Amino acid sequence: MMHDPQQSDASIVAMKPTNKAEGLAAESVERRDAAEGNTEELNTCRTQRRASVLQRLQGVRERAKKWKKERFTALLHHVDVDLLTESYYRLKRDAAPGVDRQSWSQYGQQLEANLAELHERIHRGSYHPLPTRRVHIPKESGGTRPLGVTALEDKIVQRAVVEVLNAIYEVDFRGFSYGFRVGRSQHDALDALATAIKRTKLGWIVDLDIEKFFDRLDHSWLIRFLEHRIGDRRVIRLIQKWLKAGVLEDGQWMSSESGSPQGAVISPLLSNVFLHYVFDLWAERWRRREGKGNVIFVRYADDVVAGFQHEAQARKFLSALHDRLKSFALTLHPKKTRVLQFGRFAARDRQVQGLGKPETFTFLGFTHICDRHREGSFQLRRETRRDRMRSKLREVRQELRRRMHHSVRSQGEWLGQMMRGYFAYHAVPTNSHRLMSFRYHVLQMWRWMLRRRSQKDHTTWARMDRLKDRWLPRPIVLHPWPEARFLVKHPKWEPSALIAHARIWAGGAA
Repeated sequence: MMHDPQQSDASIVAMKPTNKAEGLAAESVERRDAAEGNTEELNTCRTQRRASVLQRLQGVRERAKKWKKERFTALLHHVDVDLLTESYYRLKRDAAPGVDRQSWSQYGQQLEANLAELHERIHRGSYHPLPTRRVHIPKESGGTRPLGVTALEDKIVQRAVVEVLNAIYEVDFRGFSYGFRVGRSQHDALDALATAIKRTKLGWIVDLDIEKFFDRLDHSWLIRFLEHRIGDRRVIRLIQKWLKAGVLEDGQWMSSESGSPQGAVISPLLSNVFLHYVFDLWAERWRRREGKGNVIFVRYADDVVAGFQHEAQARKFLSALHDRLKSFALTLHPKKTRVLQFGRFAARDRQVQGLGKPETFTFLGFTHICDRHREGSFQLRRETRRDRMRSKLREVRQELRRRMHHSVRSQGEWLGQMMRGYFAYHAVPTNSHRLMSFRYHVLQMWRWMLRRRSQKDHTTWARMDRLKDRWLPRPIVLHPWPEARFLVKHPKWEPSALIAHARIWAGGAA
């Protein structure tokens, strides 16, 4: 290993990361049922393999934590047959196939031979990824979003490389970065933001949207960022191959000079590395040097919310961010990026100024609203975005039409499973009325579909009430209040706990 003589302007920031690398070594392993066609593979064997893989990567993790600027010159040997096997079993088994048209179960019929041959090609340098198959999925706001479907072997290799690189970058990534990271979820990001709004004197929110980030991600800058920590040219060449593999759409191959396909296994990590240098380190340094009053950041992939105590600071930051992103061929969306008055005192201040209620903003599927408790104190209300709920209801309606002539029991079981999955994410405090509304509209659509099965059908609301009670789960709040969960994960005895703002930093809203 050797020390990298080149440093970006952002790499001069030296702060102890909040997330504990040691926790990864003790990561729990989810037991999986044996896949169809692979019943001879034992779950305990895969669990033991997973543990051995994590133990081998622990040395990389500890060295990355100790030497913050060291480059790792020998990494590819960690991508062995055991890691490829573990990566195969961690893939979604019913995922759509890529251009190879190979499914998970088909590949697994001769798994040992296939992975041994794949491992040999990787280390011989003859492995060449296939183009990404591009499909378009509808967006809630209209239009479509391009999604890349990767070939199965490319998914396996990307998953293995991500496992290795995570051992390094999880030590480097900042506490306010949440997207696609081990042990961090969307609700962790939502909790950090809600706690910061309620516990710090924030009066202004900058709602940021980087325009077409995944399509415009600059390859040359990305490789330069990766080379700050990755000195193994074989790993760099692998990533360059994936970036240059191109896209297959409607039977035509197109080169990819920029961007990283959404849907590729490697894309979330690459986007986090890119934004770590472009945004996270820069924002952290800007706060220390330029920020006055309370300043917080919460980032989930390319979705960023920044909070400020003073309006002038919010606008100064936004102007500086425009210049910063321009240097890396990125821009903020002019219509989706805005500065709004929001926080504990926003309603009072706007009333004094003769303005209306504070504006709202959306983050990770929830609309955030300034509200009041019955006794008059500030309350942050979070509700499911209307467009997201309408989009989900359209999906339910289409699926009910497809299942029109299935048995009522089969329909009820599917609806119950769908609703439990929906509630698992959306059942947060202050969102109960949206959950009840969702359940009511699902019930209406189910009754409409049952009545259309036959002209003689006269399904009454009395019958629907019985079906509802039997199959559709009640809208119960499943998530705790954000402050309660945040303080459990970041208790009072942590360093800087006596300083409220510093504790928000330690918890991730920096």
